[in-house]
Amino acid sequence: MFDSLAEKLQGTLADVRQRGTLTEQDVDAAMREIRLALLEADVNFKVVRQFTSHLKERCVQAEVIGRLNPGQQVVKIVAEELTALMGGTSAEISFSPRPPTVILMAGLQGSGKTTATAKLARYLREERSAAVAVAACDVYRPAAVEQLVTVGAQAGAEVYERGTDGDPVEIASWALERARQDGKDVLIVDTSGRLHVDEALMAELARIRDAVKPHHVLLVVDAMTGQDAVNVAERFAETVQFDGVVMSKLDGDARGGAALSVKAVTGRPILFASTGEKLDRFEPFHPDRMAQRILGMGDVMTLIEKAEREFEDRDARELERKLRRNEFDLDDFLHQLRTIRKMGPLTSILGMIPGLAGHQLQNAKVDERELDRIQAMILSMTPEERRRPELIKGSRRLRIARGSGTSVQQVNRLVKQFGEMRRVMRQVGRGKMPDIGAMMRNAR
Repeated sequence: MFDSLAEKLQGTLADVRQRGTLTEQDVDAAMREIRLALLEADVNFKVVRQFTSHLKERCVQAEVIGRLNPGQQVVKIVAEELTALMGGTSAEISFSPRPPTVILMAGLQGSGKTTATAKLARYLREERSAAVAVAACDVYRPAAVEQLVTVGAQAGAEVYERGTDGDPVEIASWALERARQDGKDVLIVDTSGRLHVDEALMAELARIRDAVKPHHVLLVVDAMTGQDAVNVAERFAETVQFDGVVMSKLDGDARGGAALSVKAVTGRPILFASTGEKLDRFEPFHPDRMAQRILGMGDVMTLIEKAEREFEDRDARELERKLRRNEFDLDDFLHQLRTIRKMGPLTSILGMIPGLAGHQLQNAKVDERELDRIQAMILSMTPEERRRPELIKGSRRLRIARGSGTSVQQVNRLVKQFGEMRRVMRQVGRGKMPDIGAMMRNAR
C-alpha cells in the first residue's frame, strides 16, 4: 500500500536531506514535488492544497531556510503533517458498560462490508476478549447471509440469521434481544448495501439505527476506489452520521488517496484497516505509524506487536535454552520460519523495519517462493538429518532435492547457510561478537 506515493515522497525528501542548506527556492521545489505526488495518489485536491500550504508555512516558521543540515527537521514536519492529515491520534472502539455494545456496519455493495464484519468480530474476540455475535441483515444480496454464516463461524462469532425473507429492521431487533439473552459483549449488525448511495439505502439504515440504537456506526469504504470512496464517505456523513471508517483492501494497488483524504473531508477517523484476504489481516489504524511507513521510517511498534502475538513466551524460553546449548537444529529453524510467516507477507514485515521501505525494499526483490522451497527441503529430510545437518552429503542431498522439487545446488546452499547461522549463534551464545565479514564471505 502507498508504494508509489512512498517512493516519490522519499525521493523528494532524500534530495532535501542531501542539501547542506535550504533556500526558499529549494522549499518551493520540494512543495511542488509533494503536491504532485499527493495528486497522483488520488488525494482530494482541496486536501492537497491545504496540506502543502500548511506544510510550507511550518517549514518557514521553523526557519529551516538557511540552516545547516535542515533535512531531518523537514522530514519531521512532513511526518507530523501526514499524521495530522490521517487523524492525528489512534481511535479505538469503546465498550458500553451495559452490554451488548452494538456496532452497525454500513457501506456500498462490493466494499467488503461482510468480510470486514467478520474481521472485526475476530479482532474483538481475539484482542479484546469479547463474546461477539453478528446479525445477518443483508437480505438483498444473493448469498450474503450464507457468506456471513461462513466467515462468522471462522471468526469464532455466533451468527444470528433468519434467512433472506424477513425485514432487516425486525431481524436486527430480534438479534439484539438474542445477544442480551445470550450474554454477548458485542453485537455487530451487517446491513445491506447498494451499488450507489440512494434514498432507499439511507432510509433502511436510519430505521435499523433507530431500532437498535448502536453505540458505534462504522462505514466500510473500498480503498481501491480512490476518490470515489471519499465521495461515498462524504455522502454518508451528510445523511447518516457515522463514527469512524473501516478502510478495506488497503493491501491492493490502492494509491492511498482515500486513506489520506477521508478524515479531512468527513471529519471522521479511520479506525481499522483491512490489509489482506485472511481474517487476521485486520488491524487498528495508527496515523503516526502509517505516516512513518510512507516516509520510509519503518513501523517498529506494529512489528513488535505482531511478533508478541505470534511468539509464545514458552517458545522464546526454549529457543534461548537451545541457543545457549548450541542445540538449535533445522526443526527449530522450520518452526521459527512458520511463526514469522504467520505475521504476514514478508514484504510487509520488512517494510516495517526502518530503512527497508520504498524503493530499497522493491530492489531487494523479496521472493516468498524461496521460503516455500526452504520449507520443502527441510520437510524432505529425515528427523536425524534435521537434528544433525552435517550428515547431509552426497546421495542424501540428491534425495532431498528430488523429494522437494529443488536442485542439489539449492540444498547445498541451505545446508551451508544454516551451518554458518549456527556458528554465529554459538558465538553470540558465548558472548562473542560474530565476524560479519566472514559471515558474508562464507554465505556466498
